[in-house]
Amino acid sequence: MPYYQFTAPAGSATLARKAEIAAAFTKVHCEVTGAPSAYVQCSFTEVAPDSIFVAGEPVSGPRMVGLIRQGRSKDLRAKLLHGLADAWCEITGDSKDDVALFLLEQPGANIMEGGVILPEASEDPGAIA
Repeated sequence: MPYYQFTAPAGSATLARKAEIAAAFTKVHCEVTGAPSAYVQCSFTEVAPDSIFVAGEPVSGPRMVGLIRQGRSKDLRAKLLHGLADAWCEITGDSKDDVALFLLEQPGANIMEGGVILPEASEDPGAIA
């Protein structure tokens, strides 16, 4: 279920290393949540430079919005965010100061994947998460 959507300026290290980032995000998500890797989805969108703004000013750093299932603890979400940020920055050379990651939680009942409505998330790393 997790769906990670990256938005990055053309020519950025994020776009140049998409496959590595997708593999790293899959690994981190699975290690932290216990989800099978087949559930992790990543998508990359290239935008023109000066298309991402903060406080009305253009920035060059990429952004990521991740949809995950609702129901995980604050500590688990923090571990996930830190793990994802560390992996992204290690691969791209980006500074954590230049990237932004946003997690949005969705109830399992609001998600259909492969024709199946998903169960709610579990804190148990051994359960399908």
